[in-house]
Amino acid sequence: MGDKASGSFSVSHSLSKSPNNFTDSQLFEQQQLATSCGYGQHMQPSSMSDGVATARLLSRSDWSARPAKSVEHFEGPAPYVIIHHSYMPAVCYSTPDCMKSMREMQDFHQLDRGWNDIGYSFGVGGDGMIYTGRGFNVIGAHAPRYNDKSVGIVLIGDWRTELPPKQMLDATKSLIEFGVYKGYIDPAYKLLGHRQVRDTECPGDRLFAEISGWPHFTLLNATEASTAAPVPAEPHVHPQAVPHAPAQSPPAAPKV
Repeated sequence: MGDKASGSFSVSHSLSKSPNNFTDSQLFEQQQLATSCGYGQHMQPSSMSDGVATARLLSRSDWSARPAKSVEHFEGPAPYVIIHHSYMPAVCYSTPDCMKSMREMQDFHQLDRGWNDIGYSFGVGGDGMIYTGRGFNVIGAHAPRYNDKSVGIVLIGDWRTELPPKQMLDATKSLIEFGVYKGYIDPAYKLLGHRQVRDTECPGDRLFAEISGWPHFTLLNATEASTAAPVPAEPHVHPQAVPHAPAQSPPAAPKV
């Protein structure tokens, strides 16, 4: 089953501040309906207590995603949130570059690997923006045995030795908080790094160390970890990279 419809979907709302720093929660709900129907929805920024603009959710149409070959849903709320890094593409700091990175990941997953779509539920760029991948409650292709019960969030870049910039981490936290607030994510969710459910270095040592201190981070017990052994139907594989220079350090004042 492919996308049910195509085109643009535009709704104007006044800005409001929710507990998770996202604007008008109805926009996010409409975006989710739009995701399942092949539409897109744009979320406007609001102000945080420190005066810094919050993350915006960009729709699939915003980054020019191809339609999914099929869309399969699972019943929420998701009991797991799984964090990834892209490794490749490298970190992006401008919205046009991050949109290009999303297209590159979709090309790799959908064209080279033959998957239904980009594997992740959402992507987060170094611009502090959130990019809709498969969305909430859509079966992904990012984590063995967890694809039908998790939200997979990829932080674009190689985070083995570098820490993602603050606006990137904040956007990720806000997305998780919003998912809980609206019932897409179980309030008692378990936060995992990709390496905990598959033999991989993802999400990178530095990022994994960071999320290890976040609320709900969970060390899986032997029984839970053993479910990761079989290879999934749509295995998540990072492309091989040629040797390259160390990861680019975030600029002193990255644009948001």
